[in-house]
Amino acid sequence: MSAETLDTTLAEARIGVITFPGTLDDRDAARAVRLAGGEPVSLFHADGDLQGVDAVVLPGGFSYGDYLRAGAISRFAPAMDALVDAAKGGMPVLGICNGFQVLTEAHLLPGSMIKNEHLHFICREQVLSVENAGTAWTNRYEQGQHITIPLKNQDGQFVADEHTLDELEGEGRVAFRYVGWNPNGSRRDIAGITNAAGNVVGLMPHPEHAVEAGFGPDGPEGPRSGTDGLGFFTSVLASLVHS
Repeated sequence: MSAETLDTTLAEARIGVITFPGTLDDRDAARAVRLAGGEPVSLFHADGDLQGVDAVVLPGGFSYGDYLRAGAISRFAPAMDALVDAAKGGMPVLGICNGFQVLTEAHLLPGSMIKNEHLHFICREQVLSVENAGTAWTNRYEQGQHITIPLKNQDGQFVADEHTLDELEGEGRVAFRYVGWNPNGSRRDIAGITNAAGNVVGLMPHPEHAVEAGFGPDGPEGPRSGTDGLGFFTSVLASLVHS
């Protein structure tokens, strides 16, 4: 495939971003898709039609005010019915923060998210280790690479029973771990996981806030220069081109 053909194919890739009541970061996610070279498509929680998109991002926020449990109500949105079927059929899906919580509630990913161990909202720049560079959303990273991604959550503690944790470890389905400090008490320092097929990924940190120099975390080139999150979005575009 020529570079010109590749650029055209990337531009034709349509990445849906679902907005729920209480979603905060849908526009940030759409901008990240655009900066990566794809076409963002706004999707509404009450619409069961995914509009023919090639992949979907469930962005961060506090859908339905986190009533009952974070993500528990959003799981029953018409858009999620369509998304569950599409994900099981192989469509790439990324859940960020509240989106990760929704994915666990929808049983597309195992485990659950509960209040941070210290019971406080936390907002900081967080170093992550890329544990699985073979998913639809991580293939532009290197195994073991350290990336810096903003983190902001209140219900960010990932929990699961020991059997599930062992299964995630044994199958290489831990996608990211916290490095240097576990900010919320997540079991085994897990910051993000993937399903067995590698098309569904969820994580608590926010890669969409680290995609543009001048607006992200501090990086090697100076304050606010970090763009480590852009690899999520270039990864999914690459996976769509080669699928």
